[in-house]
Amino acid sequence: MGARIVIGVVCLASALGKSLDLRGFVEVLATYQLFPDHMLWPIAFGLTGLEWVLGVWILAGWWIQAGASLALILYGLYAAGLVVTLFRGIDLPNCGCYGVFFPQPLRWYSPLEDMVLVGMCYALWRSEKPTRTS
Repeated sequence: MGARIVIGVVCLASALGKSLDLRGFVEVLATYQLFPDHMLWPIAFGLTGLEWVLGVWILAGWWIQAGASLALILYGLYAAGLVVTLFRGIDLPNCGCYGVFFPQPLRWYSPLEDMVLVGMCYALWRSEKPTRTS
């Protein structure tokens, strides 16, 4: 239950921070230099919406294995994006994890934070028994 609460709260906190200044989050996404400019707004809306949905989904305890799997993929992709950005030598004053209100610079250990969440999602996925239908 602890992993479920942590993952759900992190998703909701991240979604809230991004939602409060979506334009600022789009500007943060641009600093990664990973996406074409015309895709920044759709990506910002998609990521923020997904975090809202996952946060509520996981905290509600509905189909935990599916929610944990999606969160695992999301945080794995976040970690991969951070690693690619680090290897490219791009200096990010704000990684955008919580939007613009709690700016965290990209550091060598930033991907490890997302990998901890990946591990928690995996543990949550493993801890839940699949529901069977007759």
